Amino acid sequence: MKGLPEERAAELARYIIRNNATVRQAAAKFGISKSTVHKDVTDRLRLTNRQLYEEVKSVLDENKAERHIRGGMATKMKYKQQHD
Repeated sequence: MKGLPEERAAELARYIIRNNATVRQAAAKFGISKSTVHKDVTDRLRLTNRQLYEEVKSVLDENKAERHIRGGMATKMKYKQQHD
């Protein structure tokens, strides 16, 4: 993904908001690292587009609150498939 880091940060944030995506999903979609996505939508966006930053922050906070549930479900499915 080429372009200015500020433009990339805004595009990533719009994708995350529109799709309720995780950092991992956004990284896979755009072919960049999770670290880059996280830095873009937190640090860079906070300085360049505060409103978009606040919107993406709420999605990321929700994802963070739910990740232990997703992890538990993944483990449950893993063991269920092993015993079927």
